[in-house]
Amino acid sequence: MRRVVKAIWQKMFIDHSMHISHRDTGDNSGFGWCQRIVQGSHKHFTFAAYLILPLFRKNYVRYVTLGTLDLDSMLLTISTTHQPATDLGFLLHKNPSRVQVEELSFGKAYVFYSEAEQERCTAALLLEIDPVALVRGRGPAGEGGQLEQYVNDRPYAANSFLSVAMGRLFTTAMSGRSKERQELADTAIPLIANLPVVAARGGEDLVRRLFEPLGYRVELSMSKLDEQFPEWGESPYVSLQIAGTVRLQDLLVHLYVLIPVLDNEKHYWVGDDEIEKLLKRGEGWLGQHPERDLIVSRYLKRQRHLQREALVRLLEESSEDSSLEVSNEEEQQTERTPALHQQRMAAVLAVLQDIGAKRVVDLGCGEGKLLRLLLAEKQFEMILGMDVSWRSLEIAKERLNLEHLPERQRSRIELIQGSLVYRDQRLVGFDAAAVVEVIEHLDAPRLSSFERVLFEFARPTHAIITTPNAEYNTVFETLPAGQFRHGDHRFEWTRAQFQTWANDVAERFQYKVRFEAIGPEDDERGAPTQMAIFSQQEVAA
Repeated sequence: MRRVVKAIWQKMFIDHSMHISHRDTGDNSGFGWCQRIVQGSHKHFTFAAYLILPLFRKNYVRYVTLGTLDLDSMLLTISTTHQPATDLGFLLHKNPSRVQVEELSFGKAYVFYSEAEQERCTAALLLEIDPVALVRGRGPAGEGGQLEQYVNDRPYAANSFLSVAMGRLFTTAMSGRSKERQELADTAIPLIANLPVVAARGGEDLVRRLFEPLGYRVELSMSKLDEQFPEWGESPYVSLQIAGTVRLQDLLVHLYVLIPVLDNEKHYWVGDDEIEKLLKRGEGWLGQHPERDLIVSRYLKRQRHLQREALVRLLEESSEDSSLEVSNEEEQQTERTPALHQQRMAAVLAVLQDIGAKRVVDLGCGEGKLLRLLLAEKQFEMILGMDVSWRSLEIAKERLNLEHLPERQRSRIELIQGSLVYRDQRLVGFDAAAVVEVIEHLDAPRLSSFERVLFEFARPTHAIITTPNAEYNTVFETLPAGQFRHGDHRFEWTRAQFQTWANDVAERFQYKVRFEAIGPEDDERGAPTQMAIFSQQEVAA
């Protein structure tokens, strides 16, 4: 059944900010092209697919459209307000002034820009699929199967077809390379991704569990399967928007992996090569995602032998990731004494005792040196240690002798694997968070994500952060001029730089902050370690 409903079509464009007027243009570039998506069909539109999916019910479908096209489409838009916003074209390697068309085995993909201004730029990836062509030559499908082959959501809802198209058209952007704007490609910028229709087989809760730990703000709208038949319940299809300050590369790879995970289906055979794709696109984030096992299972179509291999390799990579390990033997060797490390731990412990914290999380706990001190003090009723490295957690478990602790002691402490740059519900509800010699291991985009994870989402009452004082480095005789204390440090701040950063964070997230020095102080250079103590404003007051 097809009906021409112009009013709904107009509303659809307003709702999704696709400001395209209804006129027939003769050119094939810019906004004019957007009004005749399918070549040779100047007056017909395929965007009506937005309205189809909430009405799906078994082998029955009702929808509205403008015209009588046999091809329908799915859509992804990506917007930024980072100025000049038109630099999005450099990041995507797609010129805003023209349309790019890519022939795929299952249809055509188009990249165009619905708006391209200095203040805001929006790129759109539109994918047209011919559902009839998909099933030609497949042979009989059994009772009822033939109808299902032709009546399904494959051409309309964002699914693995869209991921394949992204991989073809945005390959360079997904690798993080930009010949003209490499510095921008490495920078976290405000980005918004819109999927007007995506299958969320697991509901709103699953959508949030997948995207919010990655630091995104999630907005989605759901609807009844059919308003005329409320007893049918909720539609599995949602309109999804995710927004965050991230690198474009990260946004694209997150969508590439998680869209088919939401759909819980793939349109092609899943074999061993899919493990390689998953590990490549999941590098740096999947191993620490709280829903890692579910993502792996759904991405690999629940094939257990593939799941086992992928999970083993992810765990191996996580155990080899030393970027956030804080054992820091190299750093201690530079500082020429373990006493400074002990002074840091003692200083942090003293602050935790002074503020009366009872529930404490040690972020980047490493091999458990601070955890050992906390466990020895009865004041701390709940202690959580989190680290990205599985190997460090195993060492901590052994050194703390967790398996042989009395039950009452053992119940006070828990070790978990996780990342500082992904939102994690397990970090919520603590009196204090300790982050000892960790932030200097984070590059700029991850540091920005860490700020939100800790101060916006986890939001402990207090947070204690220590980091090296770069001014003091000249005191270390074995440290060459200009080098950092540790080979994995991404930066080392002066006292002024650290205080500027901390004050900015405190202002943005409604905290108060004060500073203390740790270690022997030099009149000109200060102390080797600097510490910031954050407290929520209402508490500090």
